[in-house]
Amino acid sequence: MRRSRRLLALVVAGVLVIAGAGWAVGSKLRSPADELASRKAPDPSPITAEVRRKKLVSTVTVNGELSYGSPTPLTLAGVVGGAPGIQRVTKAPRRGKLTEGELVMEVNGRPVVVLKGKEPMYRALTPGTSGKDVRQLQQALRRLGHAVPVTGVFDASTIAAVERWYGKLGYRAQEPDLAAKQQAQQLKQAVQSAEETLLTDRRALANGRDVLPLKLKLDNARQALAVAEGNLERAEEQQTTPEDETMLRDLERAVRSAEQAVLEAEAALAAGSTPALQLKLDNARRDLDDARDAVSSFLEQAAAARDKRLEELRAAVGAAQEAMVSAEQALRQARQLSPLARKVSNGRANLASARAILADYLKTYGVSVPAGEIVFLPDLPARLEKVIAQAGAVLADKAGTVTSSGYAVTGVVEDKEAALLRKGAKAVMETSDGRTFPARLTSIGKSVVLTPDASKALARLVGSQVTVRISVGATDGEVLTVPVAAIITGADGKARVRVQRSPGKVEEVEVRTGLAADGEVEVGGALDEGDLVVVGHG
Repeated sequence: MRRSRRLLALVVAGVLVIAGAGWAVGSKLRSPADELASRKAPDPSPITAEVRRKKLVSTVTVNGELSYGSPTPLTLAGVVGGAPGIQRVTKAPRRGKLTEGELVMEVNGRPVVVLKGKEPMYRALTPGTSGKDVRQLQQALRRLGHAVPVTGVFDASTIAAVERWYGKLGYRAQEPDLAAKQQAQQLKQAVQSAEETLLTDRRALANGRDVLPLKLKLDNARQALAVAEGNLERAEEQQTTPEDETMLRDLERAVRSAEQAVLEAEAALAAGSTPALQLKLDNARRDLDDARDAVSSFLEQAAAARDKRLEELRAAVGAAQEAMVSAEQALRQARQLSPLARKVSNGRANLASARAILADYLKTYGVSVPAGEIVFLPDLPARLEKVIAQAGAVLADKAGTVTSSGYAVTGVVEDKEAALLRKGAKAVMETSDGRTFPARLTSIGKSVVLTPDASKALARLVGSQVTVRISVGATDGEVLTVPVAAIITGADGKARVRVQRSPGKVEEVEVRTGLAADGEVEVGGALDEGDLVVVGHG
């Protein structure tokens, strides 16, 4: 009986367990319609962001390597020393700072010096050379303490300053080499030889038999002219001849005798007047008149004779002059037709040419500055960043790379970003460890160049990667901002935001937009700091 009751209890208990399990399973089981209804998405809720007040700064980011700025190849404009040939490096350049007047390297034992100047060295500077490059050298010499006028001409004062400068560097200024000295000597000898040849030919032409009679005739004509001119000169100085003077004295004595006779006859007549005494006085007076007429007649004849004589002498001088001119022409024609005349003519031309060549050569002869011994750089101090030329090696086209003493970051930006950039814009350079340095945009082109402000800490960062953010716009101060995603544009083209005023209540507000930066945009309108604007739904 007990066993029956126990069995019944177990059965009841089993039924209860099975029934409970069935209820549990039944409660979990759903129809397809129930399952579809249970999976329906809930109503979306807005995602909001606060309206904040802050200063916006719009930037363009450039990634690049920090390096020294303005890399320029270090090349020599020509040979070092006076003569072309193998250019062997005898003292290699060293990396580091370059200052004006500093020795950069040695080639064939000659110096290569760096000076400040925008005009590149492109030729040797020799005596008489003029131009901007000479003026640039003179200005550099003055900065180095050597007094020299800035004339733009490589003159004696410039040469003296160059010699002092080279001496201070421990070298001698470049003087003409052996080949140049030999050339100068050869040109001088050519002039001397041409002079001697011309003199010999002239003597031969003057002493030639074909012209000797004509030369003698010319000498006689010259002598005849001298005699004629002497006779005329003496005749012009004399008013009367010695013979005329003797005759004139005799006539003047006759006049004085007649005058005395008149005086005596007048005295006798005064003592006692008689016809005989009167007749005697009349005769005496006639004799006096005749004597005086004889003197006057003689003087007129003497003057006429002198004029005639002078005319004859002048004619003789004219004839002598014509004879001399004729003799000169005859001699000249004979010399021109002589075979030696052509040699003399050619000799003159050869001498003129030799003298001109020597003069041109001497204009550039003397102390010079070879094209390869100066390197002009636009800005100093600079930095020799890379060295290629090595001691003992033959100098190649490039000896190294020169940079400015400042720093630079070079990078590339997209065209639309480049359109926002302006030279001189402020920027911030950030290193990989988070340090920042102020910088400026200094060049815009296919790539942009940024120059950090000078700082000793930058020297250790050369070669490292940095990020530079260039400021392209900023608000004047703190302004209201919202995320760019909050801005919606209506059909009327006006900007709006949706503001959540309370849970479940959203209001559209018209706004004015301004500068955008870092995903946010400046707004103005019926908004307050702390308002919630819709940026999406979730």
